[in-house]
Amino acid sequence: MHLNWSVAFVGAAALWLPAAGACGQSIRASAEAAAAVAAVDPVSGQTAPPPQAFEYSDGYRLRAKIHKASSLATLPLFVTEGIIGQSLYSNPTGGKKDAHLAVATGIGALFAVNTVTGVWNLVEARKDPNHRKRRLVHGLLMLGADVGFVTTAALGPESEHGAPEGSRAAHRAAAFTSIGLATTGYLVMLLGDH
Repeated sequence: MHLNWSVAFVGAAALWLPAAGACGQSIRASAEAAAAVAAVDPVSGQTAPPPQAFEYSDGYRLRAKIHKASSLATLPLFVTEGIIGQSLYSNPTGGKKDAHLAVATGIGALFAVNTVTGVWNLVEARKDPNHRKRRLVHGLLMLGADVGFVTTAALGPESEHGAPEGSRAAHRAAAFTSIGLATTGYLVMLLGDH
């Protein structure tokens, strides 16, 4: 059964648009988080303790800004790559191949920047007990996506000389699996701030 993958990417874009503004929010100071009013647990009726104060460095804040700003390109690049890739898969041309490689290079650069800034900040935040599980899940999903994107590139269906090397289906499956992992990791952090 043939599935039109561009529909899935358009749906992912619809998720990204309303949330894009939330990504631009600055990092809240830890002292503000500790001073927040304690929440009441609706099930037990008990007051939950406020988040613990944790001091982050100026470098952390700068890396977080870079990480969030570059993350805004994640879903639009995925949508674009999915549309071009589907078109290339159905009706290959040289221009589509060049566009597909250009967008893939953009995704690779985005993930390189976000892996460096994200891992560095994950290491610095390792002792912060606030939202530790969410940060770890996000990091593991994104590192899994990194591995998947490297695998996707290695499974590319053609060499630079045009000779078939790998399976197009395996390349496509690795790409969509990686995009799924990355989108899930993206949404874990995005929706976890609410």
